[in-house]
Amino acid sequence: MLPVPLPDAVRAALLAPLIDQHCHGVRRDDTTRSGFEQLISEGGAPAPPGTTHFDTPAGAAIRRWCAPLLGLEPHASATVYLSRRAELGAAEVNRRLLRGTGVSAFLVDTGADVPALLSPAETGRLGAAAADEIVRLEQVEQDIAEAGLLAADYAGMLRDELAARASRAAALTSVAAHRCGLGFDPSRPSRGSVIAAAGRRLADPKTRLDDPVLVRHLLWAAVDVARERGLPLQFHCGLSGCGLSGIGTGVTGPGGTCVGDTAVAGHPADPALLGGFVRALAPLGVPVVLLGCYPYHRQAACLAAVFPHVYVDAGPAVAHTVAGSAHVLRELLELVPFHKQMYGSGCHGAAELCFLAALCHRRGLARVLADRIAEGEWSPADAARIAHMIGSGNARRVYRL
Repeated sequence: MLPVPLPDAVRAALLAPLIDQHCHGVRRDDTTRSGFEQLISEGGAPAPPGTTHFDTPAGAAIRRWCAPLLGLEPHASATVYLSRRAELGAAEVNRRLLRGTGVSAFLVDTGADVPALLSPAETGRLGAAAADEIVRLEQVEQDIAEAGLLAADYAGMLRDELAARASRAAALTSVAAHRCGLGFDPSRPSRGSVIAAAGRRLADPKTRLDDPVLVRHLLWAAVDVARERGLPLQFHCGLSGCGLSGIGTGVTGPGGTCVGDTAVAGHPADPALLGGFVRALAPLGVPVVLLGCYPYHRQAACLAAVFPHVYVDAGPAVAHTVAGSAHVLRELLELVPFHKQMYGSGCHGAAELCFLAALCHRRGLARVLADRIAEGEWSPADAARIAHMIGSGNARRVYRL
């Protein structure tokens, strides 16, 4: 599995069970070729006419690396692969691929609220692993908004519901980058401004939350709950962490850029924009985890280096860049403290992406570690310790697993 020779201790650390500190459920049902191709695309849209999403780095890697787990030769054609997938059925495919990850614990973000996705318990059972829930803040708020409340009751009910759901969760997570961008005012909004904004929100409760005042209120309510419960607060960042399907959502940043535009300073999903909020949380002791920050992973690494309570993962970029995963991980490790980086697949929908993320993490990190050892920068013992911290040790500490 590993592409380079390494000392035995380093190999053992890389091949040890991982903790997937952020993923989504995978589909429990069979799907059409078109449906499957949309699952393996970061954009979530059909391929242009006459093309296929199998002609992508991830698509080619599925044919190379996932095919053998389904009993096929490496590089089986897309048609043969999908035929075998349908023959085995979704449950067996998910079982083989999830167990093939070598993950000992899945932390599952349930915010997508799609019935076809496996629950955390189902993910754990099929993956022969432990599993816990990550509560999506915006989904909790949506449920409260649609409950028919008075504006004066909104804040209290939201706080109570967050506390109730947090009692059985491993973490809280936010997609604020989708809704109003990450460059929001870091201060806690006043009670009066929250009631006024809640009145506007409850007049049309089925719309997605995008009011900056209520987004800030939701985040500060989550901070209070996270502090009481000792839970981390996650933020989806970057084009990969937010999902390229965010294109066209109308989220704009200080420069007028929209999710999906070219990576430029001031992009609403740039984790550097969270600096003010992160600084405000520093005295409170709430861990902040920046998810899937590509292509802003260097900015995320800088935040993790500066603030003792900030952590980062590479997210789904590892699976989607495949052979380029070593480059992504190498850039993160230019600056990020080793005790601040964690493994998280960020996979959604297709179990193949969960498997590829684990595989590419191990292979990419193996190349980085081999280079550092060869250059005399790290000893084999250092490299083994770093591989263990990133793969599972840091997550066990941060999430108290």
